[in-house]
Amino acid sequence: MIKGLYETHIQVSNLGKAIQFYTEVLGLRLAHRDETRPIAFLWIGDEKEFMLGLWEQKENLQTRHFAFTSTTEDILNYSVKFLENKSLKPYNFLKNGNVEPMVFAWMPALAIYFNDPDGNQLEFISVLEGDGKPELGVLSYEDWMAQAQN
Repeated sequence: MIKGLYETHIQVSNLGKAIQFYTEVLGLRLAHRDETRPIAFLWIGDEKEFMLGLWEQKENLQTRHFAFTSTTEDILNYSVKFLENKSLKPYNFLKNGNVEPMVFAWMPALAIYFNDPDGNQLEFISVLEGDGKPELGVLSYEDWMAQAQN
């Protein structure tokens, strides 16, 4: 029955600014803005493939987390520079001041994080080839590759 996740929704404090961030900074495309209520829908990837809903919430904003699918190459070679060029601060899962993408060994998957202007935690993630090794925890890609050889 379930084939994937089609859409997710988050709260934002200013719908216009959020639309601008997600379209101009991250490159999503506006699908529809409902003029009768403070909500907008954005396409992620190809039109009608995946969707993000932005709901304006002026009080008691509840931040969320979600991840954008990316490639391993893009995360390793471009993600940090891309984010920094957009004046966004990348961080790894450990939040230890290092901006190096990290591997969740249980999956395995490579990821780097950043926040939108409202503090929603966003992520670029790429599922890696091979079996997971949960006993390794979270580690650098370099350490993951060294362990994967064993």
